Amino acid sequence: MWLYEDSRLQIEGQIIGFDEYMNMVMDDAVEIDSKKNVRQEVGRILLKGDAVTMIQEAQPVRPAEVQPSGEQ
Repeated sequence: MWLYEDSRLQIEGQIIGFDEYMNMVMDDAVEIDSKKNVRQEVGRILLKGDAVTMIQEAQPVRPAEVQPSGEQ
């Protein structure tokens, strides 16, 4: 997630809730300063929707591969 006011600062975490204004509760949040290359764990946070510039999947979760029937 990139923040509106400071484009060098990103937040990674798991979104566990949001409302109609896109205010979000994130768990296991980490602030990443791309200029200083520093990561700081911040835990559970409430992020106001008007501060968000972009949301993207940080580490895509791939579904388990399905085996053809009859194979183990």
